[in-house]
Amino acid sequence: MQKEKITAIVLAGGSGKRMRAGCKKQYMELGGKPILFYSLKAFEESEVDDIILVTNEAEYCKKNILQKYGLNKVSRIVPGGAERYHSVYNGLISVTGSSYVLIHDGARPCLTQEIIKAAVESVKQYHACVIGMPVKDTIKIADSGNFAANTPDRERVWQIQTPQAFSYPMILKAYQKIIEESPKGITDDAMVVEYGNFAKVKLIQGSYQNIKITTPEDLQLAELFLKETNFP
Repeated sequence: MQKEKITAIVLAGGSGKRMRAGCKKQYMELGGKPILFYSLKAFEESEVDDIILVTNEAEYCKKNILQKYGLNKVSRIVPGGAERYHSVYNGLISVTGSSYVLIHDGARPCLTQEIIKAAVESVKQYHACVIGMPVKDTIKIADSGNFAANTPDRERVWQIQTPQAFSYPMILKAYQKIIEESPKGITDDAMVVEYGNFAKVKLIQGSYQNIKITTPEDLQLAELFLKETNFP
């Protein structure tokens, strides 16, 4: 039986305004290497067959990340778009021959082999799944005046992470619908699938350490987490 091809799409197009730094956050140094390096390295060492990198700094990435660190699974570099979903779509239409895709934010450097394996195993069973974790804190829904309007049951509230994994034909159709209709408020790939009722999205536990670098404090946390795992 022929192995089903798996592609990872890694997004590296964020502006990083909340980092208050002089360069885009995915290229800031973490443990002496660019933040983007870590997720690319994780996929390089996984069962994923190839990686599509979505960035508007192709030459920088080739020279300072891919060639410098010997990352050979990146088969294509494609430009990002105006919004996140445009960037994902650019990555999706560049996929060739894959049965499944894993979509990951390059600003999440603490990606592990265990998380990738869980995503791959789950997408083969459920066709649409996202990595996340149950929230630890009580969540309040605010009204327009920032008064507490209601409190959802914490036992059923998750904070969503990446990678998010899907059957490739299904997620491509879902994104084509989004591109055609341009609805507002789409913030992750699961919402794209939910918008068109393409599938029920399975929630898979990842790790509380799988944080997204958004503010300067996140850099300190990520460096601590990476030291704990002895990541290169």
